[in-house]
Amino acid sequence: MQQFTVPQFIDVEDKIIGPITTRQFLVMLTSFIMIGISYKIFDFSAFVTFGLANFAISGLIAFLKINGRPFHYFILNFIQTNKRPYLRIWDNVVGKKESDYKTIEKTLVEEKPTAVARKFSTSRLAELSLIVDTQGAYTGEDNTKEDILASLDIKN
Repeated sequence: MQQFTVPQFIDVEDKIIGPITTRQFLVMLTSFIMIGISYKIFDFSAFVTFGLANFAISGLIAFLKINGRPFHYFILNFIQTNKRPYLRIWDNVVGKKESDYKTIEKTLVEEKPTAVARKFSTSRLAELSLIVDTQGAYTGEDNTKEDILASLDIKN
């Protein structure tokens, strides 16, 4: 079998001029071009204000790293996080339509709950909770579906 060299450190950017990477060079080049254009367009005080702000922001974007990732990834992640809702609610019913929700609510309201006091062992309770959580996909280790329904007093 032929031996191949596996590339390592693939997340390290290529350096083109000393310690400056291609991305950093392009960001700073764009910044210098914008500063040059602002020199032609604005008067001197506006040019200095815009030039310093532009140089500072592009320097942050080009050279600042947060948690080992470039700054623009941090900004993108920050924006995505702020767009997400603060409260997340888990809904176990997957793929149901609104009409199905209404029929389920009606049947739950119409049914009168009956209180049945039973004592199950801890292992049996764990098994029953697993059956309920998986919505019947897990039927138990040595039990049939009829045994489970009989122990819960559920009729088909």
